[in-house]
Amino acid sequence: MARDTTDVQPIENVGELAAYLAAGSKPRDQWRIGTEHEKFPFYVDGNAPVPYGGDRGIRALLEGMQRILGWEPILDAGRIIGLVGPTGQGAISLEPGGQFELSGAPLETIHQTCREGNAHLAQLREIAEPLGIRFLGLGGSPKWTLAETPRMPKSRYEIMTRYMPKVGSHGLDMMYRTCTIQVNLDFESEADMRRKMQVSLKLQPLSTALFANSPFTEGRLNGLQSWRGEIWRDTDNQRAGLLEFCFSPDFGFQRYVDWALDVPMYFVIREGRYHDMTHMTFRQFMAGQARGTVPDGLPTMGDWANHLSTLFPDVRLKRFLEMRGADGGPWRRICALPAFWVGLLYDSAALDAAEALTNDWTHAEVLAMRDAVPAQALSTPFRSGTLRDVARDVLAVSRAGLKNRARKNREGFDETSFLNPLDEVVARGTTSAEEMANAFHTRWGGSIEPVFLEYAY
Repeated sequence: MARDTTDVQPIENVGELAAYLAAGSKPRDQWRIGTEHEKFPFYVDGNAPVPYGGDRGIRALLEGMQRILGWEPILDAGRIIGLVGPTGQGAISLEPGGQFELSGAPLETIHQTCREGNAHLAQLREIAEPLGIRFLGLGGSPKWTLAETPRMPKSRYEIMTRYMPKVGSHGLDMMYRTCTIQVNLDFESEADMRRKMQVSLKLQPLSTALFANSPFTEGRLNGLQSWRGEIWRDTDNQRAGLLEFCFSPDFGFQRYVDWALDVPMYFVIREGRYHDMTHMTFRQFMAGQARGTVPDGLPTMGDWANHLSTLFPDVRLKRFLEMRGADGGPWRRICALPAFWVGLLYDSAALDAAEALTNDWTHAEVLAMRDAVPAQALSTPFRSGTLRDVARDVLAVSRAGLKNRARKNREGFDETSFLNPLDEVVARGTTSAEEMANAFHTRWGGSIEPVFLEYAY
């Protein structure tokens, strides 16, 4: 989750809100790849969660990273809660349960993305190992109860923690006990955004299936392949899920704004202080209903940018598109996720092929897939086959797209090799979650403790 913004430019009218999104449009030669990945910190001694404070806690990790990177600290009420690099170099932030996140720089190739991830993990190990800390690449916290999970001192999370139980059954699990890999991608126009949004919304359940990596909860098998995917089915359905209006042939920036205006807010920031705004929508805020609640009571563009960052659809529209369907996973997955989506969306022929493949998929069909995938993953039925059959076709399109891009590293290899972990999943017919469940029943002897060895960074 990126740094909250404090842009104080006042909002004059609703039209400015769509213009804000449209201003993200970029010519093709300026398209970039921004990869985010989260991981669970744990103490090697006892596989216990890492609290914020203390000589060996999250704060010490952040302070150590600040020393070796020289990045600026992000503070909340005087406490370090993240780091931000010089312009364009990314940020490090904390999720509510201490999940450690790198929000990567906007890069041109998957080769650069992979190098960035490697460098980050090497720097993190340098600081973490003397503290007895390692990191777990899973989509869901496998061992600790919600009560055992630490809470990070971020003001926005205090507001969300109070609000989540009012609007869904899994909001606190989402906040405190899940990790993801995401990629942020550009568009060149409203029409290009529409095509990419529609294709990627339809394929998000496939992404969840391919990256399914959360079969454990509180030390036991949970009967799911993506517990994280199940959690998102009832977190806060006003602001999350598969947005049906995005399937419309005339979907555009204004339609997304119309939806976002009627979603309850979380907060506004005034003079460094977070004010709870969960009692009103952004439309009500614009109508002046916050006068007397917060200083000045008038919305700013910073408020709008922050509000957009608190919406959680399967694909999120900001000044770029965020692919949000994948579980967190091992290092190879950090490179595979952006490769999958860049191959599909950044090459014209591949986008045409992906659009042709998914064009007649209905919202009801995709929703049924989304509902079935947490338990069934690639075995999810779809039309006359399964999602595994779909995966073969989609990976072929993605691979062709990466080949067409022809972005080669120093050794002359293009980006297609980054899809290999996903090809392996489809060839085996078993997800990472199923592999873990098999290990649990056999060589792990009914214990989840080995996961902290085999899936650690």
